[in-house]
Amino acid sequence: MSGKPVLHYVSVRGRMEPVKWLLAAAGFEERFIETKEDLQKLRASGSLLFQQVPMVEIDGMKLVQTRAILNYIAGKYNLYGKDLKERALIDMYVEGLADLNELIMYHDFKPANEKEENLANILDKAANRYLPVFEKVLKDHGHDFLVGNKLSRADVHLLETILVVEEFKPDALAKFPLLQSFKARMSNMPNIKKFLQPGSPKKPPLQEKEIPNLLAIFS
Repeated sequence: MSGKPVLHYVSVRGRMEPVKWLLAAAGFEERFIETKEDLQKLRASGSLLFQQVPMVEIDGMKLVQTRAILNYIAGKYNLYGKDLKERALIDMYVEGLADLNELIMYHDFKPANEKEENLANILDKAANRYLPVFEKVLKDHGHDFLVGNKLSRADVHLLETILVVEEFKPDALAKFPLLQSFKARMSNMPNIKKFLQPGSPKKPPLQEKEIPNLLAIFS
């Protein structure tokens, strides 16, 4: 095993994506689960504590459960605030973003006759619940970052979420000037800028043709 974290997950966008964002600066390896048999072998090896992925090999551990993975990486790479109060704020912002991302993640699996209504619901919540919150946080806080005056996992996850929402609605930030500036600053940070380039491990939106194989793996 190399010194870099090793990520075990399917080769599409999903629950591993925020892990990749946090590890963009550190670098990592990916080992894709392409078939149901691949997943069964991983389970049989004893590597999956709860028999499910994502799983990350890091610092001699095999970590599962997405939040536990993200918390460890954030702590390891100094993206988790300077004290308990900052950590509580970071957690609060990240959990709010996770609620929106959960809605987005399951959109592709909705029946065709429900997708239009579901997308409208996602965009309504983004525009009227979530984005206004972070616009206000930036205004009230008065700094370039959401918590303290340095980069945290909350900033990384907010940028990730903004970019996903813009895939559905390119002008999603039209009414949010501080978020526009935030996006521009974050996107130009060297490690993030590199991660956003074509050919990086960042995954594109899930394609409809990929869904049957994905369902077969986890069935």
